[in-house]
Amino acid sequence: MLGIGVYSWLKTDNDVSGYMLGGRQLGPAVTALSAGASDMSGWMLLGLPGAMYVSGLSSGWIAIGLLTGALLNYLLVAPRLRVYTEKARDAITIPDYFEKRFEDNSRILRLVSAVVIIVFFTLYTASGVTAGGKLFESAFGADYSFGLWITAGVVVAYTLFGGFMAVSITDFVQGCIMFVALIMVPIIAFTSLGSSGLTTELNAIDPGLLDWFGGGIGLVAIISAASWGLGYFGQPHIIVRFMAIRSVRDIPAARNIGMSWMLVTIIGACATGLIGLAYASSHGIEIEDPETIFIVLSQILFHPIIGGFLLAAILAAIMSTISSQLLVASSSLTEDIYALLFRRNASDLELVLIGRAAVILVALVAIGLAYDRTSNVLTLVSNAWAGFGAAFGPLVLLSLWWKRMTRAGALAGMVVGAAVVLFWVYGGATMGGEPLSDVMYEIVPGFIASLIVTVAVSLATAAPRREIVATFEEMQRGLSE
Repeated sequence: MLGIGVYSWLKTDNDVSGYMLGGRQLGPAVTALSAGASDMSGWMLLGLPGAMYVSGLSSGWIAIGLLTGALLNYLLVAPRLRVYTEKARDAITIPDYFEKRFEDNSRILRLVSAVVIIVFFTLYTASGVTAGGKLFESAFGADYSFGLWITAGVVVAYTLFGGFMAVSITDFVQGCIMFVALIMVPIIAFTSLGSSGLTTELNAIDPGLLDWFGGGIGLVAIISAASWGLGYFGQPHIIVRFMAIRSVRDIPAARNIGMSWMLVTIIGACATGLIGLAYASSHGIEIEDPETIFIVLSQILFHPIIGGFLLAAILAAIMSTISSQLLVASSSLTEDIYALLFRRNASDLELVLIGRAAVILVALVAIGLAYDRTSNVLTLVSNAWAGFGAAFGPLVLLSLWWKRMTRAGALAGMVVGAAVVLFWVYGGATMGGEPLSDVMYEIVPGFIASLIVTVAVSLATAAPRREIVATFEEMQRGLSE
């Protein structure tokens, strides 16, 4: 990974566009696996198998929602965002795109969206660092805090050297490792049980484990789980890959590669949790933390050399997402905060240096947040995922598909979406004696509120100027070129 960082540093132009967007030269395979690996972080090998271990097939609604959301993201967002960000005076960050899309001379839309990115990505990065700490603690018996520093240190090093290109190429390699690992572990564990052994063991533990509606799961819980898919439209570290792909004509190939990779890996992750539960039960193995089931199976079922490769898959998943999040957060700190508020005439060299300093700053804050050993990887991810999905999801979709959308509508919808998610998680309100986030996943009310407010405020304010509409129509023409 460090070698890729150095290679990318030598090959990438030392300007802002080269450091933060790779010069828009990603091929379809690298785009697809980079988007997938940066999306499916440590929670793919730790959080999702842990959820399946605890709840059985009823947690599979998360996987269904994710697959649906990812496909719609490729269909609805990818082509238009690639064309529009280039037509909109070569926007290189999501806040930059919002500003240029609505010709916001006040800069407030860009500033608020940058703040949202920095806040939620710092939380998101903390989830990845937490996963790294758990990996080193569980697999190697190392101190949890030592694992935090090692995980973050390696990622910071290659992100500092190679920027977006290094992050994308390492994501590709890490995606390949994850793909192999999530095929090997469940298959080997399954063959050691046999099909009858699996179903017999799970039914003996709890017959509801093999029921999609088991554990008394109701419609609200199913909607909450499947609504993870709504988050895709607003994840900056994923949709920025669509901005960087070489050509809009490469997107169908990227979609086919990306969705095939995702289908296999997400099935493998779910199977790891279920099969791991049956295996642990049949062999009397005590699993203190369900999120470590992949690690336990890797150590028990495989030769140490292969087990090391499988543990590397977890580290790859963790690093691929942390690096993407660090780069997007640092680009917002650099382009949307530093250059906007302090140094509007800063040179490219200065901005690249500030971007690298911002990578270190965000990493240090994330490590500080991750020092809480009781942190749950899936919970941290779900909160950040909901924040981005609600704040940016409706904004991205409507900005690409609705020319009547206004700057005021965009700003109001973004603020309301983020505020609803934060209130839902941290407001302390209850419903029927349960916290709101336990009743309904916070992305649902946040996304709906943001969508309604965006449309309502846009219709209540003056229509966009003729120049803005003309740019929108130029983007549509660009899709057919």
